[in-house]
Amino acid sequence: MRYIWITIILASLIVSTLLVTKQVQADWTYTVKRGDTIYRIATKTGVSVDKIKAKNGYPSSLRIGQRLIIPTGGNSGTVTRVSGDSYLLARVIHAEAGSEPYLGKVAVGGVILNRIQNPKFPKTLSGVIYQPYAFESVSNGMVNRSPGGDSLKAARDALSGWDPSGGALYFFNPSKTSNRWIWARQIINRIGKHVFAI
Repeated sequence: MRYIWITIILASLIVSTLLVTKQVQADWTYTVKRGDTIYRIATKTGVSVDKIKAKNGYPSSLRIGQRLIIPTGGNSGTVTRVSGDSYLLARVIHAEAGSEPYLGKVAVGGVILNRIQNPKFPKTLSGVIYQPYAFESVSNGMVNRSPGGDSLKAARDALSGWDPSGGALYFFNPSKTSNRWIWARQIINRIGKHVFAI
């Protein structure tokens, strides 16, 4: 019996490692907002200033509404999870699920990572997070706040493969939305005040 569990755990680790490294399929576009600088955009997206400048012809200034191409991968052609990704994920977890139980925070991280693996969504963490209208906390700026310790730990756990959401692609607080589209998703889990759906 013990060998079966060890085999299952090892298989899960191998699968999660394979899922964490994903082939890059496309860059994505960021629209400059009031107060943005190249440095702030780089910090938000987890992509270096030099890479953003190089991809966009080294712009000397930015205009509100200007569209910048955010590169999604390095020279290797793969996207891997790095510490910057962990911090970015932690910021979203904190903004979206700061008052939720720890399990709910990890589940929100799991949803974001599940989207990276789904062909309907961008193929990078920053691409999923900054996809227009995907997360209220990005639209209202709450994502720019520093995450707490629980959110940092939840991001690490989610990046390590833990997904309490059960494979969900969406989450929402039923008491805060009347959006028909989100309510039409199949609910597969409930943790804290959030429901998780596919």
